[in-house]
Amino acid sequence: MKLNIQNETSRLRAVVLGTAESCGPTPKVEECYDPKSIQHVLAGTYPREEDMILEMEAVAQILKKYDVTVYRPDVLKDCNQIFSRDIAFVIEDKIIKANILPNRDKEIEAIRYVWNKIEKKNRIILPKECHVEGGDVMPCNDYIFIGTYTGNDYPDIITARTNIQAVHAIQELFPHKKIKAFELRKSNTNPKENALHLDCCFQPIGKGKAIIHKNGFLNESDYKWLVNFFGKENMFEITQGEMCDMYSNIFSISEDVIISEQNFIRLNKWLREQGFTVEEVPYAEIGKQEGLLRCTTMPLIRD
Repeated sequence: MKLNIQNETSRLRAVVLGTAESCGPTPKVEECYDPKSIQHVLAGTYPREEDMILEMEAVAQILKKYDVTVYRPDVLKDCNQIFSRDIAFVIEDKIIKANILPNRDKEIEAIRYVWNKIEKKNRIILPKECHVEGGDVMPCNDYIFIGTYTGNDYPDIITARTNIQAVHAIQELFPHKKIKAFELRKSNTNPKENALHLDCCFQPIGKGKAIIHKNGFLNESDYKWLVNFFGKENMFEITQGEMCDMYSNIFSISEDVIISEQNFIRLNKWLREQGFTVEEVPYAEIGKQEGLLRCTTMPLIRD
């Protein structure tokens, strides 16, 4: 398989879509990796497997409608394999295995059949000290945007997923790219104050536009850099509540076709006003785990 990912918006041809099958029982609070999941466990509103399966199937049908080749992970018993973006990501012709939370390592085995289709020299495993998840990594043509957290309390922050060592390693892998790292706001306890990944507070979409939430960035200068890069008139600013609902975590099939959650009324209206085709799906149950459409998809090939 010849991989090709230069950005977030070129016409999608092949993708890994996670699976909610056999995702296991509702976790205990101490087994959760993010504050939103904890909130729903405590409230008794944690999503049910059968509901999440239906939601992911709706996305699979949209992808097939647009002639996208869809790969699904092998189903592992009682294992949450919904968020395929966490386990690996593609930049240019290389697939990079994410160094994720240790007890999620087996998830990569479930897409081993995809990994093995790729030329060996293009399968990258970073050094152990490099922590990174795909939700923090965004190819943007000449740039690679990376969300990170460099606070001294990094080891204690369960929502800090990408460290500065990974940023440096990616720079070494792609010396011809401009790497721009953004310090994200983290919280183990408050989902409205937590940008779990870069795509939880920012995402480029087609036509030179982007979605952003200012408070997701620890440094206002990072937010201003992005506003300047895209142009204020091209930015859709989301509120704290909308960030928590994952408004920035939609998914582009092409420059002008976007899959979005059906309840994102304000965003979907704006997208259509900008000339986008919006394919709406139910994804609110998936969103209870602090991830949405971009998190559940790992693009392999774009034109």
